[in-house]
Amino acid sequence: MSDATATIVETRPTLSVIIPNFNHAHFLPACLDSVLNQSWQPEEVIVIDDASTDNSVEVIEGFMRKYPLVRLHRNPENRGILYNINLARELAHGDYLYHPAADDTVMPGFFETSMQLLARHPQAALSCTVGIWTEESSGYQWQMGLGNGSEPCYLTPDQMFELERNGRLYIAAHTVIFRRVCLAEAGGFIPELKWYTDWFAAYVAGFRHGVCFVPEPLARFNILPASYYTRSRAEPRGNREVLEHLLELLNRPEYREPSDRIARSGAMYQLGPGLLGVIRSRSEYGRFWTTPLLRKYLWHRFRLFGKRLLPKWVGRLYLMAFYKN
Repeated sequence: MSDATATIVETRPTLSVIIPNFNHAHFLPACLDSVLNQSWQPEEVIVIDDASTDNSVEVIEGFMRKYPLVRLHRNPENRGILYNINLARELAHGDYLYHPAADDTVMPGFFETSMQLLARHPQAALSCTVGIWTEESSGYQWQMGLGNGSEPCYLTPDQMFELERNGRLYIAAHTVIFRRVCLAEAGGFIPELKWYTDWFAAYVAGFRHGVCFVPEPLARFNILPASYYTRSRAEPRGNREVLEHLLELLNRPEYREPSDRIARSGAMYQLGPGLLGVIRSRSEYGRFWTTPLLRKYLWHRFRLFGKRLLPKWVGRLYLMAFYKN
């Protein structure tokens, strides 16, 4: 091995994949196959089984016999998805962390393109790609993050701010590979933020350190009718409580620098229908009430309304036309 090759091997960053699972035996093979058949192999794949009652453990153990890098941790009782993700963070050893849902899949080349870009830009908090969203109930499929750029790149916090202010930035959470130290600095996956914990971690870390972006659709997020994502966002009272805690966190001194960029760019527009009411409810949240936020929030709500209202064949064309951020 040449000295140059040895240097590349020695400095190659390591990746841990952490997958929380509860009764997703039907989806696990596709998820694990997509992760394990990547050209860039992770250091480990940790599956946290949350006391499943189906044959999930049998499926996982089958993969363990074939792939020594797969590890299983079984909870004696059901603890919930955020507990499992944070537990896996403690068990993982990689410099970088990726946590797909058990029903998500990644495309060939996802790890290689993302990790090579992160290796060239070690200052970045994370890498993301264009995200593929598939909604089971409607059959719709669309892509998010197309406005971030046309070439693989590193975006500084200032460049992210300009993209966000112009309505072009989108960090698709299911495509994010976090640098471990930056994730910890952002507070990890804060349980009280529930369904917004991925958003908070990605945007706080990103607006501190910048992000890498790969302009290819390399990860698929499946929106299932009974999923945590779908059920949780349908609870107005619970959603308001989470938003209040999120704003309270952003007002703390330790988050002041990224939260200023978040506020001035209107980055919170995507956080649900109760957002504006929560901001107006307390004077200390007034700095988040900005023209970019109002403009993007109203446009986002209009797009969602149109998606629900239109016939499916028209809806597909509508999504292609309007979901270009």
